[in-house]
Amino acid sequence: MDNSSGVGVLDKAAAVLGALEAGPATLAQLVAATQLARPTAHRLAVALEHHRLVTRDMQGRFILGPRLNELATAAGEDRLLAAANPVLAALRDHTGESAQLYRRQGDQRICVAAAERPVGLRDSIPVGATLTMQAGSAAQILLAWEEPDRLHRGLQGAKFTATVLSGVRRRGWAQSVSEREVGVASVSAPVRGPSGRIVAAVSISGPVERLTRQPGRLHAGSVVAAANRLTEVLRRASEESRAASQ
Repeated sequence: MDNSSGVGVLDKAAAVLGALEAGPATLAQLVAATQLARPTAHRLAVALEHHRLVTRDMQGRFILGPRLNELATAAGEDRLLAAANPVLAALRDHTGESAQLYRRQGDQRICVAAAERPVGLRDSIPVGATLTMQAGSAAQILLAWEEPDRLHRGLQGAKFTATVLSGVRRRGWAQSVSEREVGVASVSAPVRGPSGRIVAAVSISGPVERLTRQPGRLHAGSVVAAANRLTEVLRRASEESRAASQ
């Protein structure tokens, strides 16, 4: 079968990615697997590395990069969003606070689903709102498990520290008080994709007067349970997809 698309550079890049599907490869192994000239294979592998489609292991060999997993996760986003609304509504009703689901997009985070507290003082964040990655418990969650270089860059200018993120990883949830906005407190927990990568953060937020200065003591358990329910949705969706392809 002819695998040529008519766009040579894309065909060659696809050949490099295809070769790495079998596992880590040195440059010489890439050349042998793709039949590309050594300079061409190196140039393509480095370009793909720049876009995080390829990375390197501890031995310096080329391997498939994290961006591929992020794109695969995004392809299943509809399943996540469909499940998010009832889960967030239940979390709101249980805690009495507004609930949100955030995804990271570059140097920002986006609210992709929300369940607002219907009455009284609340932290209102509409779907589609763009918030900072430098403050707030959801930002802590979306950054805490990143690769070291991205984590280091994300901490530059942030209102939280590496020590705070170490605590987030240890206990599995994050809290903030007047970090993103004065008078607002929040609690967040991670939603994981089938590979274990953090793909979203579930949060509740509201006034410090209700949530107190230790909001995690009140609501961490409920927020973690909601995030785990969405993680389970993605796990089942992945299993169904694999079964359908067999």
